Amino acid sequence: MVDTPGLIRVIWWMTLFHPLHADTYCMKLETQESPITNLILNWRKMELSWESSMNFSEYTCAVATNKTSIQKKVESAPCHFPKEVKLPIHNGAVFTIEVPNTNISKSCAFCPGGMPGTAITNFSCVIYNVSLMNCTWHAGRDAPGDTQYFLYWQNSGEEEERECELYVKDENGRHTGCQFQNVMIKDTTTYFMVNGSSKDSLIRFHDEYIELYTIERLTPPLNVTASCTGYPQGCIIEWQEPLTSHVENKNCFQYEINIQNKDEPKEEKMDPPVRVRNYRYEFQNFNVKKIYILKIRARGKHCFVNSNWGEWSEPIEFGQGKDDFIFVILVLIALGTISVTLLQSFLCKRYCSFKRICSPIPQPRDKFNILTDEDTQKEYVNLPKKGSTEDIIMVEEMT
Repeated sequence: MVDTPGLIRVIWWMTLFHPLHADTYCMKLETQESPITNLILNWRKMELSWESSMNFSEYTCAVATNKTSIQKKVESAPCHFPKEVKLPIHNGAVFTIEVPNTNISKSCAFCPGGMPGTAITNFSCVIYNVSLMNCTWHAGRDAPGDTQYFLYWQNSGEEEERECELYVKDENGRHTGCQFQNVMIKDTTTYFMVNGSSKDSLIRFHDEYIELYTIERLTPPLNVTASCTGYPQGCIIEWQEPLTSHVENKNCFQYEINIQNKDEPKEEKMDPPVRVRNYRYEFQNFNVKKIYILKIRARGKHCFVNSNWGEWSEPIEFGQGKDDFIFVILVLIALGTISVTLLQSFLCKRYCSFKRICSPIPQPRDKFNILTDEDTQKEYVNLPKKGSTEDIIMVEEMT
């Protein structure tokens, strides 16, 4: 068997000088003669083929990266490494063909083309709302300014690779993500590969294998209800499993129930959540005079479902609260009486102040009853005269 760590170091050394057809052909690592020749790798299909001048009944083919290695036995070429093994090779790999129980072997190195630092980084995907998926990435730190990236994915080994149909672009028009619709989650591993192009440099590709159920963000449980009958039964809380595109077994979920007293201060709401596996929970600490806030979330348990907690359901309130109806009515009556009194007082004060500030307006003269000068004279003439005695003396002239 060839020394794997040594071969990995050879890969890194050859990366800068490897020809453009490195994506298809392996570079030979041994100079000794072997009946096994012409190793050819189709890295997009993870398929290794070869020729042999001798007939052997069995071969062992292996692939090793700087993180892990796998091998399988075949009767003849080609050797196909299934995608379920989840072995990305964007950092290089070494492929080996051996004949069991002999010293016959042949190895070659796969060195991805492109300058270091030009491949994307921080690749991640998330599935939400059952069938929508977003994938994002960052441009390589040493990628030229005109670099454009393209995403390809393969949902199963039987399907052909498909390119992203709806890219997310940054302010410079560079692809930094992809949006998918109508995504179906299957048990098989999904392959993602992002390559790039530039006029100034050869761009290195990046590939990953992802089981889609591990990146699904579970929706909240459906139809959450709380039915309270009072003492001693308490409240019965029921719900249905969250929506998914691939889970038919209702026992695949675990639920977390959070119930808090609405009247308590937020800093005192420290009740630990309750975790159950069924679709019904009996709340024993129910107090008929209190109002409670309920929300539920789910995660996968022992199935092909994401083991991380999903989204919380919308909070719902249940319980009757305190029976203060009569007290509230009395308070409202008192407030109404006070309000009316204050309004009357305000109007009275405003009216009185108005009379003090504004003097009365004199009445207009009555043009119909006013006395004229002639009427005045007549009135004067008709005034009663004072009584007096007048003596009249008659004088007669004598001749």
